[in-house]
Amino acid sequence: MTKRWNILESDTNEVSFLQGELKINATLCRILVQRGIKNFEQAKDYFRPQLSHLHNPWQMKDMAKAVNRIIKAFDGNEKILVFGDYDVDGTTSVASMYSFIRKLHSEVAFYIPHRYKEGYGVSKAGIDFAKENNFSLIIALDCGIKSVDLINYANTLGIDFIVCDHHLPDEIIPDAIAILNPKQKDCDYPFKDLCGCGVGFKLMCALCEQMGIPLENALDYLDLVATAIAADIVPMNGENRVLAFYGLIKANENPNLGIKALATLGGAKQPLHINDLVFMIAPRVNAAGRMDDASKAVRLFIAATQEEALYYAEQLHNDNTDRKEADTDITAEALTLISENQLWVERRSTVVYQPHWHKGVVGIVASRLIEHHYKPTVVLTESGHYAAGSARSVPGFNLYEAIHACREFLLAYGGHFAAAGLTLEKHNVDLFRAKFEEVVSATIREEHLVPEIVINSVISFKEITTSFYNILRQMEPFGPENMTPVFIARNVVDTGYSKIVKENHLRLVVKQEDLTFTGIGFNMADKLGIVKDRHPFDLVFKIDENDWNGQKTLQLRIEDIKASEA
Repeated sequence: MTKRWNILESDTNEVSFLQGELKINATLCRILVQRGIKNFEQAKDYFRPQLSHLHNPWQMKDMAKAVNRIIKAFDGNEKILVFGDYDVDGTTSVASMYSFIRKLHSEVAFYIPHRYKEGYGVSKAGIDFAKENNFSLIIALDCGIKSVDLINYANTLGIDFIVCDHHLPDEIIPDAIAILNPKQKDCDYPFKDLCGCGVGFKLMCALCEQMGIPLENALDYLDLVATAIAADIVPMNGENRVLAFYGLIKANENPNLGIKALATLGGAKQPLHINDLVFMIAPRVNAAGRMDDASKAVRLFIAATQEEALYYAEQLHNDNTDRKEADTDITAEALTLISENQLWVERRSTVVYQPHWHKGVVGIVASRLIEHHYKPTVVLTESGHYAAGSARSVPGFNLYEAIHACREFLLAYGGHFAAAGLTLEKHNVDLFRAKFEEVVSATIREEHLVPEIVINSVISFKEITTSFYNILRQMEPFGPENMTPVFIARNVVDTGYSKIVKENHLRLVVKQEDLTFTGIGFNMADKLGIVKDRHPFDLVFKIDENDWNGQKTLQLRIEDIKASEA
């Protein structure tokens, strides 16, 4: 698939000034300037995050109300129910808050709604469970900001709600005792991009201060917070960067037993990096809710012994294996459906539907299809008497607005710029497909249909040294707004040793001037012709470290290859 190369610019004066202050490579300074780092003090805060950089939790609207209501519950020996969503952010939020409260108060339990029986967020079944079991306070984490009617229902039953959420509020917010959400228009909290677990963490910090107990009672859960930050794809800057930085330290030095068990089963190398949380921990946790019951993910994170943690980790590991098989099979089926219908191939959107597909993986399948057919994609399956599914967008295109424009054919929908969920009558699938294509065709720009690689800087091979790489590593943890730097090297030539390995992958041995590097391009066997035709080519890559038999060498992780312009 052809890709657009977008090479970022940096203000040359700002780069020169920063290089004068830091005395490091100019290419590194270009990347730092792109990330808003323009002087020594900003660089110091970036490279050396401190817990003291975290904002005062009392700046969050309703924090005092939330803390006072929880302490009142402690004093009155009330039963508290910790409620959360079934994804990574929700289950880590619940596990951390439940464990924190349990050390202070015996009358506490947790509740995770079943994805297919109850749906997303606060559920009537959960509130009824609370009433039947005499819970008088529910702390909702990573959900609740849109649950106006359900929280009103809880109020009629004498159950109070504290909402800890990070999703964008509607105009009407629930009538809860307290709503902690920095995205509220009248909330003065300085950092708006916390995940749900991060909001819960701030509540724990405030409780520590109010109750006069050591802050370590909250800091104990930083590895769970870091896992939620990594999985929820929130910006890796500001407070999130500080929380993730120290969460990774916790995950490596004294990990939650659940994280340790999943790392063991996943064969993770030490030390753990943010990518391990994203690609190894998070999928296994998410798989619990996708394939079965996410409560086992909470039980994993609150396990008291390593044996107990391994017991639940194995269940999540098995769920993830089932999930991978399901999404592989459904993706193959969907690609066949598309290839058999030339009209669909030529369209600017993709909508596929099969009633037997597993509802838990349709969002993943939509993302997989975009890797093959780069266009806004909707994958639907049967859900009871209806068709339901997930949609995913390509960068730059507002998927939610496109689905909103098709609302005449929908029973329900929700989401945001890049992803959405929807439900419709089965007989409306074809009508929705036609309308969605009409809307996308009228509004999508040509460049949105071609994947873009954002490149931070041109680089020469002579700049790629161990000390350069060591500074790159100090820019971790990487994530949105602080992505792994991508480089381009011009006029590279093959040494004659490049080849295809394992059928689909390209192993490069290339040189620029008199310096040689090896590299790996996954699923890039089709680029061998460019490499082997003896003409110079331009290489886009990330810099990686290869550890082979205890020997560490720098290597290139190839992102794209194009023939150099004459």
